[in-house]
Amino acid sequence: MSWIVLILSGVLEAVWATALGRSAGLTKAWPSVVFGVALIASMAGLALALRSIPVATGYAVWVGIGAVLTVLVAMATGQEAVTLLKVLFLLMIVAGVVGLKLTH
Repeated sequence: MSWIVLILSGVLEAVWATALGRSAGLTKAWPSVVFGVALIASMAGLALALRSIPVATGYAVWVGIGAVLTVLVAMATGQEAVTLLKVLFLLMIVAGVVGLKLTH
């Protein structure tokens, strides 16, 4: 169950990071609200998951999920260019996250 909470918290990290970018420095109301709610939920889920997952592993997985999804959203919306090297490096992050899970 902790791993499911951790994965969902990583997804919420991508939500709040994307919302923060769209909030124009927290000056736009709705992106700022989404940022705040997703940030609190993501941190609460991370804290809950870290009760049974080592902090180093849990934090690395949480950041990796959030980072990869944030870049994928930016690529899907055209804010970030899609290149072969970027995709390769994203796959390397995913491989690292999977490796951490498998070695836990």
